[in-house]
This record gives sequence, C-alpha cells and structure tokens, in this order.
Amino acid sequence: MTGVILSYVLNKVGNIFENEVMKVRDGWEEVNAVKEDFDRIKAILRDADSLEEGSHFIEESVKKLRNLAYDIEDALDEYKLLKAQDPGHGLLELLQESHSYVRNWKACRRIMLRMRELSPKVKSVCEEHQKVCYKFKKAAEQGLSSRSPSSTWQDQRGNALLVEKADLVGIEEPLEQLVKRLVKGPPEKEITPVVGMGGSGKTTLIKQVFDDPAVKKHFTIRAWVTLSPYSRTEEVLRDMLQQIASSIMKSAPGGTDNLSTDLLKMMIKSLLQRRRSRYLIILDDVWQVGEWDAIKYAFPNNQNGSRIMITTRDAMIALSSCKEFAGEVHNMKPLHAEQSWKLFCMKTFKGSRCPPNLEEICEYILRKCEGLPLAIVAISGILATKDNNNIDEWHLVRQSIRSELDGNDRLMNLKKVLSLSFNALPYHLKSCFLHLSVFPRDQPIEHMRLIRIWVAEGLVETTEGKTPEAVAEEYLKDLLSRSLIQVAELTSDGKVKMYRVHDLLWEISSTKSKERNFAAVVDEQHAAWTDRVRRLSVHKTLQTAGQNEPLWQLRSLFMFGVSKSSINIVLSSGPKLLRVLDLQGAPLRRFPTQVIDFHLLSYLNLRCTKIQKIPSSIGMLQNLESLDLKHTFISVLPVEITKLQRLRHLLVYRYENIAYSHRKFGFKTLGEIGALQCLQKLCYIEADGETSRILIRQIRKLVQLRRLCILKLKKEDGGKLCVSITKLTNLRALSVSSLKDAEIDLQNLDSPPQLLQRVYLRGKLQTLPHWIAKLPSLAKLHLKWSHLEEDPMSALQSMPNLVHLELLQVYSWQKLCFKAKGFKKLKILGLDCFEELTLIQVEEGAMPCLEKWSIQRCKCLKNVPSGIEYLSKLKVLELFDMPDELIEKLKPEEQDEEYGKVAHVPELSYGYWRDGAWDVTSVETVGEEQSPRAQDTTKKRSKLPPCWK
Repeated sequence: MTGVILSYVLNKVGNIFENEVMKVRDGWEEVNAVKEDFDRIKAILRDADSLEEGSHFIEESVKKLRNLAYDIEDALDEYKLLKAQDPGHGLLELLQESHSYVRNWKACRRIMLRMRELSPKVKSVCEEHQKVCYKFKKAAEQGLSSRSPSSTWQDQRGNALLVEKADLVGIEEPLEQLVKRLVKGPPEKEITPVVGMGGSGKTTLIKQVFDDPAVKKHFTIRAWVTLSPYSRTEEVLRDMLQQIASSIMKSAPGGTDNLSTDLLKMMIKSLLQRRRSRYLIILDDVWQVGEWDAIKYAFPNNQNGSRIMITTRDAMIALSSCKEFAGEVHNMKPLHAEQSWKLFCMKTFKGSRCPPNLEEICEYILRKCEGLPLAIVAISGILATKDNNNIDEWHLVRQSIRSELDGNDRLMNLKKVLSLSFNALPYHLKSCFLHLSVFPRDQPIEHMRLIRIWVAEGLVETTEGKTPEAVAEEYLKDLLSRSLIQVAELTSDGKVKMYRVHDLLWEISSTKSKERNFAAVVDEQHAAWTDRVRRLSVHKTLQTAGQNEPLWQLRSLFMFGVSKSSINIVLSSGPKLLRVLDLQGAPLRRFPTQVIDFHLLSYLNLRCTKIQKIPSSIGMLQNLESLDLKHTFISVLPVEITKLQRLRHLLVYRYENIAYSHRKFGFKTLGEIGALQCLQKLCYIEADGETSRILIRQIRKLVQLRRLCILKLKKEDGGKLCVSITKLTNLRALSVSSLKDAEIDLQNLDSPPQLLQRVYLRGKLQTLPHWIAKLPSLAKLHLKWSHLEEDPMSALQSMPNLVHLELLQVYSWQKLCFKAKGFKKLKILGLDCFEELTLIQVEEGAMPCLEKWSIQRCKCLKNVPSGIEYLSKLKVLELFDMPDELIEKLKPEEQDEEYGKVAHVPELSYGYWRDGAWDVTSVETVGEEQSPRAQDTTKKRSKLPPCWK
C-alpha cells in the first residue's frame, strides 16, 4: 500500500514539474534575449560616456540606461543564482526537497516575467537616448550647445601664464635645473617632458622657463602651443606654424586654413630647417600619445641645440617620447611642508603670519592639499574671505571640504582641473578609478588586493592571450602613469606593493561614484545609502538609519574597522547576489555562516581575522575565485575545498616573528589539490603528511600556477617535486622549506620555469642547485640554513638580473670577497649568522647599484667591509647583534678610520635584541658635503625584528 501511495505521489509530482517546465521553457529564450539587450545597453553606455559631461539631457538619459542595465543585471544574476542552487538530484531527492523546488520554480517564473517586461523598456529607453544624442550632436555642430565637451573643458592655464615669479613658491630649484638643461645641453635635438598630476604647477613652471632671460636669448624661435583633451591636430599645427612664421618673417603666412595636416607639418619643418635657427617648442598639456605622434616629425634635428618641452599628466606619454628622441623626464614634486605653509600664508593672510588661534585648523586643511599648489591657492582663496576672529567660520570649512569642492565657486576651477583627468580616462578605466572610493581615504591599498577585487567585480575586460590579472595589472599601470594613483610602497625587487590616492582625487572619485550610484560609503558623516546600492563600504560605524535597509541588490561589501554585530546585521540583510566580500581585519573568531548562502560569491577576504576553522559547506561556493585566509589561524582546509573548480588564488598562512625566529604556518588538506586547475597562487601548503607523495604529484596538474609555496618538504619528496615544477611553466615565485633539519633535494630540476623571478629556499642543500644561476629573470633569492659544502659566490655574482639577495648560514666563510663587476644590479644584500666570518672585501666595481646592506650576527667581524667606500649608491647600512668592538669604531665622536669608510652612507644604524625588544641606534653620518663634526645619535626601541626576514 505504501508503495502504491509513493508511486502515485511521484507521478503527481512528476506531472506538476513537467507542466512547469513547459511553461518556463519559452521563458528561457527570454534569458538569451535579455542578455543581448544587456550587451546592447553596455555598448550604448560606452559610446555615450564621452558625451555625458557635455549635456544635462544626456546625463539624465545615461542615468536611465544605467538603471535599466542594473535591472537587467539583477534579473540575470537571480537566474544564475537559481541555477547555482539547483543540486541536480534525482526524483526521490526532488520529492524530499519538494518545498525548495516549488519555491525555486516559482522564482524562476517570476524572473522570466520580469525579463519579458524589460524588453519593451529597453527598446523605448534606447530610442529615447538616440534621439537625445542626435539633438545634442546636431546642436554642437551648429555651435548652439551650451555645454559641448570642448566648451566643458575650460582652459584654466590663463592664470598660470600670468602669475608673477614673486608670487611663486618652491620653483627656484626646478627652474634652474630646466633652464640649465635647455641652454647647456648637447647640440642634438632633445625633448624634456614635465609630468605631474593636475594642479601640480606644470604650466606655471614651464612658463617661467619659457620667459627666462637666458632662454629668450638662447633660442631664436620660440612657440607655445596649448592643447586640450579635444584638440584637433590641424588647429595645433596651424597655431604653431603662425608663431614660428611670425618669429622669422614677422608676419603669419596666409591661406593655411584649408591645408592638410601633412602639408602643415611640411611647412613647419621647412621653416625650421631653412633658417637653421635654434628653436624651443612648448606643447602644454598633451593628453594622448596620438597627439604627440601626430606632430613629432615636424621638428627637425638641426644639430644646434633645439629643444621641445611638453607638459602632461600621463607618464607613458613622457616615457614614449624620450624613447624616440633624446631627453629626460622631469617629474613634478609636491611642495614640502615649509613651502606649502609659506604659499598658504602668502595667499590666505597676504604674507602675514597665521594667527595662533587658527594654526591647528590651517594645518589640518593644508594636509588635505598634500603639497598640491593649485589646491593650496584655491582653498586659500576661500579662507582669505573669512574673519580671523570668528573661528566658527574656519571650523565650518574644515568640516565641509567635500561640499565646498562641489558648491563653492572659488573651488570650481580646482574641481574642473582634477576632474579633467577622470573625464579623459578610457571607459574601462573609469569604473576602476571610481572603485578606489570604497577604501578609506589615506589608507594604502594593496596591489594584489585591488587586482583580485577588480577581476571578481567584472571590471576587467577579457583580452585574448592574457589572464584577467595581467589585464588588471595594465589598468593599474595606466592609472599610475596618468597620475591618478601614486606608489605608496615598493617591494625589494622594485614591484609596486601599495598604492595611495591623493586626498582631493579621492574626493573626486567619491563624488563621481555617488553621482553614478557606483558605490556607497557609510561612515560617521554619511549614514544612509540608496535602495539600489551595488557596492557598500562601511567605515568604522553602521548608523541605525541603515540597519534595516534591504541589500538584496548588493554585489560587493567592504567593512573596515566595524564591530561584529554590524557585520552580522549587514550579512543577514539578504545580499544573496553578493560577488565580493571583504572583511579583512574584522573582529571575527568564527566563519560567518551567512556566507555559505552567497552562491555567486567570487572573492572572499578574511585576512587578519581570528578564524580557526573553515566549514565543509565551503564547497557550495562554486563561483569562488579568490580565498584569502592569510594571517588567520586556519591550519586545515576541508576536503570540499577541491570542489571549488574556479579557484585562482588560495592564500592560507601566517607568520610568527620572535627576534631572529621567523616561522611560517601553512595548511593541510586531504583533498586532491590537483583538481583546482585554475589556481595561480598556492600559499603555503604543508607537505609532511602521510599523503605527501600524492600531494607533490598533484601539484604538476596546476599548470596555471604563478606562485607556489611549500612547507615541511621531506627529503625523499624532492625529486618528485622537481618533476612537478618542470610542468609549471608559468611559475614566477617558488618557496620551499624543509621538514625540520631535513635536506632539500632540488638538484634534479633540469628544466626550471624560465619565468621564475623569486626563489626562497630554507633548509640544507649541500650544493647550490645548478639551475638557480641559469635563471635569466631571477631578481630575488633567499637562501637560509643551506650549509653548502662549496662556495656559491662565483655562481651568484654572475646572475644578470639579481636585485635582492639574502644569505643565512649558507657557507662557512672566513673571508667573503665581492669581486669587481659582480652583482651588477644588486640593490639589497642581507648577511646573517656567519659565525666564522672575519673579513668582508668589496673590490672596486663590485655591486655598483647596492643601496641597502644588512649584516647580522657575524660575531668575528671586527671591521666594516673593506672597500665599502666604493659603494657610492649605498643609502642604508644596518648592523644587528654585531661585536661591540666594531660598533665602537662607527661612533662619530671616536673619529675612527672605520667610521670614515661609511661616512658617505646617509643611514647607519646598529642594534641589539634585549629584554624581548630591539634597541636600535641611528648614527647620523656627516656626508661629503657637510662639515666633519660629530652628529648626535637617536635611539628608538622597537619590538619588530630588523627588516631582514
């Protein structure tokens, strides 16, 4: 009887779902149609991007298109979510989970109906947009548009060209350098690009150079041409031709209005060649490489010292111009604190001193300017109108700089100048720049964190033959070259580790992001967000006003310095379409259970939390590409981790530093790691388990790996690891540590990956692996506890691209000699724990690029390295736990011969590990240009170990 009932129920359920399938089947065609509509709208948005700043009507039209695109994206992502939640069970499981399936089918039908409703909307909005664009372009052609792109670009250089030299601050040194370069340089034609962000004073500086008496006397022909983001090549050439002709013939040639660009260039070149006069051409504000390429061949090399100067915000334009023609880039530097204060007081208080009651407020406001001259002058213009005795007015400016930037007429010039850099960005870079606003101002942003997030967000366009990470890297280089982001920190081998954004550019990013509903930032000043928010960044606090807002449309969530309760509130508010979740540094001890329901999640960052365990349900996050568990207490990953077939970055490790002890802790897993064939980074996996041989064999399947880090490698597994590494042709970084005091056997790596740039080996080697010295791209090499039986120095010093070398108990040297012409590119050198070492000799010509040298725990070394005086580029010398006899000789008051050898090194310090902390003393050396008097020493106490790890 039970079987009959069960059979009846199964047939009934089957009939129900068969009917549902028939109803929805036609709807699936709607999915493809809506996808096409989505692509169509994105293409229209891309085309309209350049016009958006030119018309309020187009701005409104683009806003409608953008909101419609969001609606379509929501529908498509909900459909994708339903597919992700479908486990694909059989009929019995279907019956057991019938409630869930019925709910999903209803949701699917609802989504299909929404998609059906969207199609006519797409047609209507697109047609309306095309009409608006047609009217706008028609008006622009007839000169009737009040806000065309070219008129939006207000040429703000007029004031810069009229500024008196007496009103300028910090210009003397760069002015002298540039004038000397123009007048005293070689006879060949040279180009001098001047690069800096908007408002840094490029035009002002170059105008002072242009008008310098020595320059006027030296150059017979001088021409100044100002470009814009909308310049036409013919107009630029025509202007240049008239100026050149006027300076030669005292009258401009006629009939040039209809000449082609080629004829105009020929006329310019002919005039400059015929007269063989020395010329100076200024191209002010070059925005695109194409602008330079279009006119560069108009300037002949007449071998009499002619010069070209360009100003640009884009470093790539500057570098490319110097590659084709001789020249040197001049980078604008921000005003330092004293110069900023002088300019600020000059403009705010008419040269008088700042009243004491306003100093704290003025210093705060001035810090926001970060040495940017235009910002200092603009904000000073506002403050100059305030009553010095009414401190409330000054406090109001301090608290509302963003609103002042948007609404104060005196700051409109500043905003326009800074916004020009954003407006001139290619479409694909604008979203990346806006995304910077989700990070707290003044906080450095990690290079790889940005790349992983941008890839997960879908901000990176697909390029054939390149990984998304490589494309994102190009995006960052482009933003950097355009002066929209700055380098905050470099790695030892010269790669960018951290970026920062100028405070005022962060304001531009934040304002534009809010205008376009790109992201919402919640902090102490901004408590609410829109109901269509796509990206939410919470800084320190979550106001009550926003705690009950639904977040089902949210795609990305960032939380900085928030409480655990705030995290739970947001995660429980239904962000089911979430792709990016960044909880780095959050006060979490347990894995957030809500995360498992975010089936579309692509990026999960739990770095620097106190989480100890990852649930087996992690396997449900089938779209996960990046899992960052660095500096957590995770030591084991569940076997289900291998279900994450799209995983590209797996970071699970932490450090412990105690004095010289630097321990790493990785993770173990019972899963077959070879299943994760999209992995690019695997750090750090422990290989000391019973299945270590299987693990090492599995690694050879990870052919996409760029970085591989292994801990606790057994000696007997070394040969198998070599076989696996041979297969990893994309590998850039390799780190291998042995199990306790075991030997690392990597001698059989006959075909190492040729792209390897960084190698870290910790453990006994006996002999240096032969393949290391043959790596053409190796820039960074760390060898620890190697105990080699043969001196490796001859092999190491011939490596052509080695930049950073660290050696710890590598060989039992008594005398260590750095030969002439060895280590040609080495910049950083660390030597540690060579107990028998009594002498270090540096031959002249050795290590010509060395900038930093750290020597530690060499107890028999009583003198500084012989020949260290040859290292003219050495900037830092650190000595830790070294013999007192050596340290005493380095004190300036002793005036010892050893001190004289290192007097040219700007930073000299020594230290000892005492009572659980480092006592570090900095010796202020006198340098070559200072008087030979002893300098005071300063002491500091730090719990951190020396920079060498």
